[in-house]
Amino acid sequence: MRGDLVRKLAARCLTIGLAVLAFVVLALTGATGWGLALAVAALAATAAEQRVRPSADLVAETTLIAAAIVVGYARRLDDGLNLALVATGLVLLGLVLLVGPLRTAGSLEIRAANLPVRAWTPLIADQLGTALLGLLAALALAAALDLPAGGALAASLLVGAGAGAVALDLARRRFRPRAGGGPVAAALRRHQPEFLLYFSAPPGSEYQVTMWLPYLERIGRPFLVVLREPEFLAPVAAATDAPVVYCPTLGALDEALVPSLRAAFYVNHGAKNSHCVRFTQLSHVQLHHGDSDKAPSANPVSGIFDRIFVAGQAAIDRYARAGVQIPADKFVVVGRPQVESIEVRPEPARGLANPTVLYTPTWTGHHADADYCSLPVAEGLLHRLLERGATVILRAHPYTGQNPASARQLGRLTELLVADRAHTGRQHVVGAAARELSLTECVNASDALVSDVSGVISDFLYSGKPYAVTDMGGEGERFVERFPLAGSGYVLRRDMSNVDDVLTALLDTDPLAEARWATRRRYLGDFPAESYAEAFLAAARRELTLPEGRVSEGSAQLSPLA
Repeated sequence: MRGDLVRKLAARCLTIGLAVLAFVVLALTGATGWGLALAVAALAATAAEQRVRPSADLVAETTLIAAAIVVGYARRLDDGLNLALVATGLVLLGLVLLVGPLRTAGSLEIRAANLPVRAWTPLIADQLGTALLGLLAALALAAALDLPAGGALAASLLVGAGAGAVALDLARRRFRPRAGGGPVAAALRRHQPEFLLYFSAPPGSEYQVTMWLPYLERIGRPFLVVLREPEFLAPVAAATDAPVVYCPTLGALDEALVPSLRAAFYVNHGAKNSHCVRFTQLSHVQLHHGDSDKAPSANPVSGIFDRIFVAGQAAIDRYARAGVQIPADKFVVVGRPQVESIEVRPEPARGLANPTVLYTPTWTGHHADADYCSLPVAEGLLHRLLERGATVILRAHPYTGQNPASARQLGRLTELLVADRAHTGRQHVVGAAARELSLTECVNASDALVSDVSGVISDFLYSGKPYAVTDMGGEGERFVERFPLAGSGYVLRRDMSNVDDVLTALLDTDPLAEARWATRRRYLGDFPAESYAEAFLAAARRELTLPEGRVSEGSAQLSPLA
């Protein structure tokens, strides 16, 4: 998004500018103190840029900074040709040239958590850039204190030796790989997982995995989580005791898919899913990470999976309505196990004097046809809710911050509710406090929902409580045709011209109370509340039954489709 690009451009300009300025001051003037201070500032800017742009090529800037520090060191010592300092410069040059390739090579190695194995080389390779910046900062300090150059050479050689050891080990792994894979593959074979959860998504999407982990654990069979992006390794590993493996390449994926596996589960339609679907010995099951009437919920890509677990008949109808033809035997109605802890209110609660309303605006989506976000018009809605004495739980979509305009709009709504809380004492829940609550906790704490088109409505539907849906496309009567779930809710027009009528129906009269129960069965299945999640668990266990002809335990490594 635009805000992210601005941050990256600012970081780039700051790093280059300070590096050049430090070199010019140290090489062409006698102001070594100022020059070394600028070099340290350039190092700080470089470290900041690495966080903003993790894959950035910073060789030129780092070379300039290293050269500036060596020149400044020589000027401070002022003792002619210093061989130790010359050697230090050569070691630094080698490190600057090696760090990038070693980090790249290390990033292509398989990594794991929650396994009794430690792959130290990739971790050290990933930190070499930070180590180099720390070394340069230490050399700048040594120059400022006029310390002997021998210490600088010793420190440089120490870091250089570490880089050399990493280079040798990475070369061995690349050119002389172990038969049957490395230590991660061996540990997975000992673990004997029967299924895997495969995940690839943009940053900030780990909730798609964590919502399913408790139910995968309740299947009662050993499993692993396979990730294709490194930033998910730590948060996902913290959410489960199951092995979590990051596979950066197809070769790493081949290594992780050990022979005991029988099924693979997916939670989205990520492009990299095809890398795993190619293993035809596995049963491939799409779970989705929510159930909604959004266009992506009827993605024709679903057809590549052997099974599509859906919450209710409405999901199957959604594909047909979108013209996506998928064989009926691929669909399995399993309910939405995540709603099992939602408290059900069987009787309508009419005439609520001081209601608690959950407002869940969605994000703008990747494409215009998936933009259902109501944040641009939400301020008037919140004012009306406050006038009715409502307490508001404002829980925005995790991707909201990807759009700077949405982030600003959310900020204004948060300020509005914080100001009202200070004035009236009503305990509105916003910001970090709202993010810390699970969706189930938000639903249980509320009397009604106002939402954009999203999977939140399906989950809220389980409670039996009333909800309103925003028509941000201005579709009028066609809105319910496109999004049938809105037919059992109260539709808010984009211009909010009917906001008072909708809030009266939502919080006072609730004429659609009976209709919601029929909709609930269509969208969430008709399963007993006391054993609601058992439908999913039974269906998942069936997928683990080894059909005749599939690769059995102890056989050769799983093989992808040629």
